[in-house]
Amino acid sequence: MSDICVLQLGDTDWRTRYTLPDHVDFEYASSFTAPVSRQYDIVFLDRAPLEEELHCLFEATRAYTLYVTDSVELSEKAQFYYDCRKGQRLPADRIGEFLEQELRFYFGYSYGEKLRHEDLSISSFFAGEVKWNGHHDVTLSGVFGEDFRQIAFWRYNIPVAVNQPLDLWLEYGKTPDAEIALTVTGFAAGSQAEVISRRTYTEEELAEPIRVGGDQREQRLFLSIEAKGAGEIRIISMHSRYSRGSHGTFLPGGERYVTSDREEVFAYFDPADMQPPLNVYFSGYKQREGFEGVNLMRKMGCPYLLLSESRLEGGGFYIGSAEYERIITGIIRKYMKKLGFGPDQVVFSGLSMGTFGALYYGCEFTPHAMLLGKPLASVGDIATNETLVRPGGFPTSLDVLLTNTGGLDGDLVRRLNERFWNRFDAAVWNKTKFVVAYMIEDDYDQTAYEKLISHVRFGGVQIYGKGLHGRHNDNSGGIVSWFVKQYRKILQDDFGRAESDT
Repeated sequence: MSDICVLQLGDTDWRTRYTLPDHVDFEYASSFTAPVSRQYDIVFLDRAPLEEELHCLFEATRAYTLYVTDSVELSEKAQFYYDCRKGQRLPADRIGEFLEQELRFYFGYSYGEKLRHEDLSISSFFAGEVKWNGHHDVTLSGVFGEDFRQIAFWRYNIPVAVNQPLDLWLEYGKTPDAEIALTVTGFAAGSQAEVISRRTYTEEELAEPIRVGGDQREQRLFLSIEAKGAGEIRIISMHSRYSRGSHGTFLPGGERYVTSDREEVFAYFDPADMQPPLNVYFSGYKQREGFEGVNLMRKMGCPYLLLSESRLEGGGFYIGSAEYERIITGIIRKYMKKLGFGPDQVVFSGLSMGTFGALYYGCEFTPHAMLLGKPLASVGDIATNETLVRPGGFPTSLDVLLTNTGGLDGDLVRRLNERFWNRFDAAVWNKTKFVVAYMIEDDYDQTAYEKLISHVRFGGVQIYGKGLHGRHNDNSGGIVSWFVKQYRKILQDDFGRAESDT
């Protein structure tokens, strides 16, 4: 575990009054006007900052990591800094408790994973029907019994470090007459027999992520799914994430939304300087769960909204049920309203899988600009290419087709493609700028760029394209470099943001 970097600005060094937990790099400053060499994981203000300190504090502080003790009165400029960094008040009588119990959740990294579908085993106790539905889920049908019995388990245990609690989230579905439970057994690290803890979580408890570990002993967690009753149970995914406690998901301030079917969407909003534009960025394919593009968007200096999801291996292209898609649309509308921005003050962007999210939801907003790297649009075709063009290269595409259409045949491929293009054709793009970098020999969606051009039938649309030779993943560095350059050009030319602002 790396140290948590803390800055405390005040008249008294808290280290003389409070006990700090382990793994804390604590820096006390009576004044803060020197050039900033780093950003801190958390900043405490125990006195009002001077005007000449505010610029350095802006540079040193991340959103959602600023705490100001309740006796401090802020000037108008200091209040702006507080608002831009989503500051929070800390009562003086809770400082010691916060340092002891909450500081550990402000580590400077994030981690999450979806346990491998291949590592899920069906218990020998279960004698009913088993159906594997691609890499999306396994369905167990039959009689589970009058008492809870194991029906499945993960073959490999999950490591839990000292003082690093995990949040576990089980995605599942079931029929009304079946009941499900999750038993988590913690073994001492290095032992196959010493049980530290064991607890069974009911369906009611599984309605929220469960927090495990985080004490003074390193553990290995064994996860077992149990059931009783009769009917059908679908085991979809088990997610394991470093916990932020009550302070967010993945990052301090990170938000988690969940549908009635237990599908998740994640959002992270940073108001930055609260001036246009709002950069909406959709994470691309990634096996490690969390937010993509944090450092990139932070350096732009603008308000930004990161969107991420982890339903399938690497992500599910942000498409799903009407409820799921309403959540994403609602998140974007919420932060546009909070900032008071219209569509002409918003930029949608993404790379690879993230481009589909940007395009799909961009149809509802028709923003000022769509900035796309390696665009993907015809998801049905991407799945078809897994057979001959790209065998074994992107199996998630087959799961996307299966889970959104119920099958894999040609008519369903066409319907999934039309789901996007009908939506795209219904949007009015006459005020949107498309900035696109694409791979000329793309083996995922060979026609995305050409179709985008042919389907934009409005005057006033600007389209900038740059093609690089290679397949989809042959020159990601070149795509990203051009993507960043064009992002900064839009900010400078269209919103008057100088290079120094980004």
